[in-house]
Amino acid sequence: MIRRSTLRAQVATALRDEILAGRLPTGRDFTVKEIADQYGVSATPVREALVDLAAQGLLDMEQHRGFRVHEFSPADFRAMIDARSLVMEGVFRWIRQRGGIVELPDRDALQSVRRRAVAAERAALLGDLDILIGYDLRYWRELGGVVHNPYVRDFLDRVRVQCWAFAVPVLRREEKLAGRLWAGHCTLLDAVEKLDLDGAQRLLTAYNAHALTLVDGP
Repeated sequence: MIRRSTLRAQVATALRDEILAGRLPTGRDFTVKEIADQYGVSATPVREALVDLAAQGLLDMEQHRGFRVHEFSPADFRAMIDARSLVMEGVFRWIRQRGGIVELPDRDALQSVRRRAVAAERAALLGDLDILIGYDLRYWRELGGVVHNPYVRDFLDRVRVQCWAFAVPVLRREEKLAGRLWAGHCTLLDAVEKLDLDGAQRLLTAYNAHALTLVDGP
């Protein structure tokens, strides 16, 4: 039997994936009843899931009208990139203050990150957004285990989800994405495994600069 809390999480995940895939476009209005009917579940877990997504910044709650998919602006996107850059600068500073010592996840965890990296990189090179987004988010979330700080990991995960929510409508307008998407997942993981702080920091700086080409051009 599926518990309500589990159903709530399942609905939230399904709707998040719909938003990130662009199937629930920005500005789209909908009600709790509409979503409950779509998934064949009761209104309560749907309402809870929608409130969760609103707390993550993906939905706007409209008084007496329901919910709307939040529309992020280019200024929002730049601020997100700045935020994740500042946090990672702090992480690298913290590691260096400890003499460059960082405890890597165990071998099984690193192998899992490697699988995500390979799949995400392949999808990026092919320009396959539908495949890339899921693997990319899982890659970054698992790689965040290097920091051993769940608050940092969760913050960065939330910002990356919001970044994709902005980026997807922009990227969908492009005729060809193959070779244009960031595909440094394996190279970054190599640097992390070697404890190459300078190399990892350079790659992350390039990653954030690449993201800004979405709004600022190449």
